[in-house]
Formats: sequence, structure tokens, C-alpha cells
Amino acid sequence: MTLQIKTFSNQSGGGNAFYKAATHPLTAAKARELAELLKGAGKVAIYDPLGQLESFAEFFPLGDVEVAGLFVQDVEQIGHVWHNHAARPVTELKDCDCKAVLVAAFDAARLTDHIRAYIPAQSRVHSFDALRLPDAMLSDRRNYLATLNFATNFAFFRDGDGQHTRVVTANYWSSYGAQSPRIWCCLIDDKGEKRAEWMETLPPAGATVTFDSDDIRKRFNLPAFTGQLFLHVVGAAGHDIVKYALDTYGDEPHVLSCTHDANAWPSNQYAGLPAPTEDETVVLWLQNSHPREIPAGEIGLNLMGNEKIAWLDKPIAPYGTYKLDVAALLPDAHWPQQIEIQANKNFVRPRYEITTKSNGHTRISHPNVEREDLKPDPKLATLGDLFGKLYILPAPVLPTERFASLALPTPMATGQKHLPVKALIYDARGKLMAEHKFGNLKRSDSIALDLNEILSGKKLDGGYGHVEIVYDFEAGQEADGWLHALFRYHDRKSGHAAETSFGAHIFNTVLTYKNEPQSYAGRAPGLSTRLFLRMGAQPYDTMCHLIYPASTPWRGSSDTALVLTGGMDGKEIAKKTVRIPCGGSLLWKTSEMFSKEQIAAAGTHPYVLIRDVTCRLFGYHGLISADKAFSLDHMFGF
Repeated sequence: MTLQIKTFSNQSGGGNAFYKAATHPLTAAKARELAELLKGAGKVAIYDPLGQLESFAEFFPLGDVEVAGLFVQDVEQIGHVWHNHAARPVTELKDCDCKAVLVAAFDAARLTDHIRAYIPAQSRVHSFDALRLPDAMLSDRRNYLATLNFATNFAFFRDGDGQHTRVVTANYWSSYGAQSPRIWCCLIDDKGEKRAEWMETLPPAGATVTFDSDDIRKRFNLPAFTGQLFLHVVGAAGHDIVKYALDTYGDEPHVLSCTHDANAWPSNQYAGLPAPTEDETVVLWLQNSHPREIPAGEIGLNLMGNEKIAWLDKPIAPYGTYKLDVAALLPDAHWPQQIEIQANKNFVRPRYEITTKSNGHTRISHPNVEREDLKPDPKLATLGDLFGKLYILPAPVLPTERFASLALPTPMATGQKHLPVKALIYDARGKLMAEHKFGNLKRSDSIALDLNEILSGKKLDGGYGHVEIVYDFEAGQEADGWLHALFRYHDRKSGHAAETSFGAHIFNTVLTYKNEPQSYAGRAPGLSTRLFLRMGAQPYDTMCHLIYPASTPWRGSSDTALVLTGGMDGKEIAKKTVRIPCGGSLLWKTSEMFSKEQIAAAGTHPYVLIRDVTCRLFGYHGLISADKAFSLDHMFGF
């Protein structure tokens, strides 16, 4: 049932622009017109020089086309069967009895010229160029499938019943040399219907870009909606990924959460979806990323480590959104069990929403991409002398007097049968306070570790600290570097909760291993920090937890600049320098770092740029409102 499309390559670290080009909301109608044209064209020979035909046909079926023959350029593809047609060398095209030829590629002029002598007389030539976006939307007009031409992403977007969403990012493309970039926006409702589309002019380099559902609903006079906001950066440079912070907020203060950009590339499986407690409902928002209906029985859920899959028996419209109550498919699932999502490449990283029944509080977070290409790497267990802790997954331990902090290791690769891991808890100064060995967890194990209990009453310097989930090679040797966990936080004062999940990296060592330590731009190692901290509007204060993890000993303390930046012009308003001990952390609020006057001078939608050229920091951000609610998620860099 898996869609036969190529999306993201973990080897190259890049996305496949073809599927984005074929499924773009502005392309779908043109693609259907091409399919209808071919249907009525008589016998059609198909030339597939780049292996893109099957992906196209997944979204726009060609079963009604009278195919006279399938032809390829790569001799290794000769004999490949598609729809009962065995591929033949394109040199045989001249003998094909056909009325039309489909060159299944973009930028087809040169490819067509190559085979001009083999095209039967009187045959009309068609190509995917009929689907092209306007040239004005392209960064690179010479190479249609350049990844920068498809700097796109989806965002969960809702407004109604007292609930709102806000997408915030910065114009980092101009910082990489983009000239007058814009964002083409398309709001799509739950039925897959376009509600609004417009072109957003971006502010100067480094300034913020904000899409607020309440504002957009008023601007276009829209009814309540739940759906997707499709974003396409036109004229992108430097990054083909649209990164953003996504806040959900409400008319009531207890509706609050934050998450971040979708993954942008559909995956076969996602994992880390938590089962509900007795006092919770968990809703999975399934948002179709394609112009094709997801048939009934193609999306499923199963408990991690259990091969029995419960399939959704309802279809989802093209670009549609479906609200799935997890309990409807898995009624016996309960926290801390975790759920695997069988997505079959139908959507980018989905969101889940948890409602606490007893107080009505809601929060949104996301599962993560489950890798299919990984196998245990025996070499990892031998690298301790070179890389010390090796892969580290750091997360906050929030002030223990107010918050309960929990950690749940989550398998995030289909080949992970065991997870030999342990948790190390540090205070703010980087002093090791406690250690917990999970042992060699089985894939089906779901152990939620209460970090406050592990501390056993020990007082953390500053009242807070952080935890590092690392491999424990004394417990087992099975490791692949794709180490993930979910972290959940309960606020005893407000009754609110938040959660976040992420994966491990190698931090702050000059040695490299498989593109680690990861770099924001350029080759490994990444030994500097550039994080985006969006600031919330009143009545919320903005909180940030910066962690300085180190796989091996690094510089004794960070030299971290907190740059308050004007939202309208991207200019520096004020700067504070802080120093975080190696292995330690810093929890702070923007109201504590900057004066009211400085924040006011930063204007609408300001942010803090966190910059450090001496070390790589990992950060978490959120909003907090006195004793009403708070939110938390990890930050993004650019």
C-alpha cells in the first residue's frame, strides 16, 4: 500500500523535489488535465528517462491511457515492468505504433532533442512541463527540479471554537542572499478545499514572518476552519526547508502549546505517539499532503513492538484533514505505551492533540519520522575512547518545586529491536546528580522515567537542570545513532502539561562520524549555535532552556549572545551575554534578560537570536502565563 515515491534521502541529506513538484497545490489541476489529454490521445508511447513516471502515476493514475510501449534511457532499467509493460530501450521507440509520446520529465526540451530521430512521424510530444509553475515562482529557472524551487512545507492551521494557531519564522533566506523573497500561501480546509491563497511579501533579512489564524480568518472573512497552511518560499536561497515555530493558543488561557515545522517529506512510519492516560483523550490529526485521496485501509496504528495493526476504515480527501481519536482504533492502549503510525508516505509529520478530561486543558505535539534504512552499527560501541558519551539526547529538568519531568525512550527505527540506554541528570552547573540505567529495553517496552523521583530529594543548583539520554553499552551493543525520547512536563501550579520529542546527536567534538556533530549549514562538525527564539504576545512571557551538552570535554563555558531583534526590520535592539558551564544549562525568561523599554522598542513580533561561535547549544522554548499554563518544545536553527 505504500506510495511508490521518493521523498528524502538520508544519504544525501536532501529531499527529492520531483514529488513536491508533482503534488504542489498549483500543479494538481494541470496534472489531471494532462492525464485526461493522454487518455484521449490514442496510443501513447511513454519515455521515462529519469525514472519519474511511477511517482507521477501514484497521484495521477494513467490506467485509462492506451499505452503503446514504455521506453527508458538507462540500460539497467530495461525489462522493468510498469502496468504490464516491460521497459524497452528508447532506441526502439522509432518502431512503436503510437499517436503521441509522453516524455515523463520536466525540462524536457533537451531530453526530447536527444531522441528526436526516434520519435515516430506525426506523433505529438507531451511532457511534465505542462505542469510547471510560473517562472516568477522559480528561484532557478534553468533547473526546474532544483530544491530551492520547492522550498515548501505544511503547517497545521486552525481557527474556531476559541482555538487559534500562529506560525512564526524569520526571513533567513535573505540572509543567504535571496533577493526580495516572498511566500505563496494556500489555506486548505479539512475537506481539502482551498479557502484562501495569497502572496506574502517578506520583510527585510532577519525580520519575523507571522501567520496568525485569527488575523487570516478576519482578512478573508472565513468561517471556522481546521486544516493546513501550505507555504512556498518564492526566491529562496540557502535553505529549501521552511522552518517555523507553531503556537496553539485559545480564548481561554489553558489552551496553549507549541510545536515546530513539519518534516516536509512524507514517511512510511512515524513513532512516538503516546497512548492516553485514564484522564486524557489523544487525537491524531491526519493531514493528507497529496492531491490524491487516501483510500480507506491505508492508514493504521499499532502498539510499538506489536505487529497487529488497526486500520482506519475511512478515506481522507486530497489535501484533507481527518480527526482520529486514537482510542477508536486502539481502545486498550494506555500510557506509557507508545503507538506506531503506518502512514505509507501519505502525509508529512502529523500532529497529535491531548485533552485532559478533568480540567479541559489541551496541548499539541508531534510524532517523529521512523527510519527504515538503519541497521545496528557495531562500530558505535567501540568509539567511546574517541567520542566519550557519543550520541546525547538532552532535555530540560524544569524547576522541581513546580514541575514534574518525565522521560520516555522511544524506538524510532524499524530495525531497533533493543535500546540499551541510561539517563544522566545534571544540575545547572553541570554536576552529575543522578543516574538511571534503563537496561536493554525491548522494542515493546515503554518505561516513563520520573526524573524528580530519580533525584530522590536531591536539590539541583538553581532548582533545575537537564537530563541526557545516552547509550549504555554495558547493557547491550545494539545501537544505530537514531536515539529518541519523549519528554513530558506537568505544572503542579496550573495543572497544565507540555511535551516534546527529539533525537540524539554528537555534540562539541572536532572529530566527525557520519555527518555528526551536525551543522546548520555546511559540512560537519557543527560547533556553533544560531537558534531562533520567537517571543510571545501578552499575557505570555517567553521562556528558554539552553543546554550545553558535550560528548567529550569542550570549552569550559559558553560565550552566548542573546540578541533581542526587531520583528519588523531584523535589527539588533539589545544584547546580553551569558556563560553556560560545559555540561550545564540555563533556564531564563525574556522579561528577565531585557527591560520593558527594550522589548517595546523591538516592536511587533520580536525574537531573540541565540548566537555562539564557541560551542553548539541545544535549546527548548515555550510560553508561560503566571499560573495559568505553559508550553515547551525544542528550538530550530538556521
